[in-house]
Amino acid sequence: MGNDFYFHQGSNSSWSVCSGDFPFPFFAGLCCSPISFHRFFARNLKDELYLVGGGVLGGSLFFFLQNIALGLTQASNVSFIICMAPLLTAVLTVLSVRTEKVSRGFIYGSIIALLGVGLLIFNGSFVLRISPLGDLLTLLASLSWAFYSLVIRSLTRKYSPAFITRKIFFYGIITILPTFLFLPSLTNPAVLLDNEVWSNLLFLGVIASSACYLLWNIVVKQLGTIQASNYLYLNPLATTVGATIFLHEEVTPVAVVGIVLILSGVYLATKNSHPLPQSTTLKK
Repeated sequence: MGNDFYFHQGSNSSWSVCSGDFPFPFFAGLCCSPISFHRFFARNLKDELYLVGGGVLGGSLFFFLQNIALGLTQASNVSFIICMAPLLTAVLTVLSVRTEKVSRGFIYGSIIALLGVGLLIFNGSFVLRISPLGDLLTLLASLSWAFYSLVIRSLTRKYSPAFITRKIFFYGIITILPTFLFLPSLTNPAVLLDNEVWSNLLFLGVIASSACYLLWNIVVKQLGTIQASNYLYLNPLATTVGATIFLHEEVTPVAVVGIVLILSGVYLATKNSHPLPQSTTLKK
């Protein structure tokens, strides 16, 4: 997420929308393969199935739904709906984990941050164009990420973030392979010889996928799902910074208001959500 959007554009300029993103888990999986080789499998079948579920929810299914949605609805719709993941994560966490609660300050902060996200994404030029199927797929992708965060929450009590990340990408690769049977492949395989495409894919695979997933798993382990999810509202802010640096886009007054709302909302939400002590989360 964030600045990877611009590198995504570079790789997808030669590929179809549907096929352009699917090599990323392969590159990310290759990057993760050397890490945490002291353990190959989880301690029991139940945990291994949780890892399979994480690979599907946070890997193959998330990428699949998001990229199919991009071909059916506006990119701004996808960006905005995906940013609903923190709220969905909080709701699912409260419903499934009795020890975690959500305060009014957290709810108010999330709403304020989401409003800021809307201002940054639409930038004062909002045009209501609803694509029911595309928007629904995006919402399902956001929900998939929320479930993924819950799966990671339970796994980080027993395994290192590095081990979890490697297994997530392994099962993500395995479960995304069937999509190549019915989705369009590369329009021109010769584009793989293009240095620009390779540099974009390497960034997306190394930084935007494997490194970011590893850091996310570490953050969830340290802060918990609710507080960690608060910081997802900063993604559009990172995108705006990237657009200013790489694309020389002008920061409009509307964008400035959006930035202020996001920072204020994240501060308010974070201030009113606190991670549980490790001793509490280890009990079941």
